[in-house]
Amino acid sequence: MTLVTILGGARSGKSTAAESSARGWGGAVVYVATAERGDDEMRARITLHRERRPPEWVTREEPMALGEAVESAAGDALVLIDCLSLWVANLVERGDEDNAILAAARNAARLAAQRKAPTIAVTNEVGLGVVPASPLGRRSRDLLGLVNQQWVVASGAAYLAVAGRLLPLHEFPDSVHVGDLHDV
Repeated sequence: MTLVTILGGARSGKSTAAESSARGWGGAVVYVATAERGDDEMRARITLHRERRPPEWVTREEPMALGEAVESAAGDALVLIDCLSLWVANLVERGDEDNAILAAARNAARLAAQRKAPTIAVTNEVGLGVVPASPLGRRSRDLLGLVNQQWVVASGAAYLAVAGRLLPLHEFPDSVHVGDLHDV
């Protein structure tokens, strides 16, 4: 299982869970940070994330070229991507077309899944939140939902973070009938 995706809402514990798992890895860790320092709040969030990371972890700040960041990491290093949500937002803000974003996501997920060492991807679950008021917000939300599906499909394991706990996500069986759902 080389790719694990952790989804969750704001402050659900997804980054903390990913970092905790990475600390248990016996080798090098490459932390791919997709956030940009746009405003004071984001700068403060970035500072908090930096302070939690062990000093021996390599940090690669890469807000756009995620596939390249994954591909360039040493093959024996665990890669922790935090997060897909900001990466998608950065591409939308740059003006990338939906199909280009989805193709880049599919490629990056494929590269992550093919790595010898594990990759842990953190992302926001958008299906439980408020419907954004603006068309751009709805577009970003919808794109992230599709990107999340691509990453989870490519993953060996996926988890939903809720209140600091991880719930495993299971594939929906092909042959489930409505009356059988209580057994799923």
